[in-house]
Amino acid sequence: QLQLVQSGGGLVQPGGSLRLSCAASGFTFGSGAIGWFRQAPGKEREGVACINDVGKLPNVGRSVKGRFAIATNYANNTVYLQMSSLKFEDTAVYYCARDWSPSPFVCTLVDGRYTFWGQGTQVAVST
Repeated sequence: QLQLVQSGGGLVQPGGSLRLSCAASGFTFGSGAIGWFRQAPGKEREGVACINDVGKLPNVGRSVKGRFAIATNYANNTVYLQMSSLKFEDTAVYYCARDWSPSPFVCTLVDGRYTFWGQGTQVAVST
C-alpha cells in the first residue's frame, strides 16, 4: 500500500526550529521527487521545498530560503524538512507529496505535478 506518513509538527515559538518527516512506504525512491507544501487559513497552497530522488539539487521556495532545508534519508525512505528561524507567517498545515515523473533538471514547487499526498501536519508559530 502506497503511503506518505508525516510526523513532526507542533507548536513552536518564533525563532525556534522544527523538523518534519515524510516517510514513504509501498515504494522506494528512484526516479521521482518529494515536495513539501503548506497552506495557511484563507491562503492558497504554497510550495516550500522539493528534492528529486537521486542526485539533484533541491529547490527551496523564496519565502523560506536560508531558513528551511530539505534532505533525503535513503536508508529509511524518508524526506525531512528542517525548519529554522521560524516566523509567525510559517504557521500552516504542511503536506508532503509525490511527483512520480519530475523534470530531469530540478523538481518543481508547482503543486499540480504532485499526485500523491501525505495526511498533513500542523505547524503553529506562536508566543
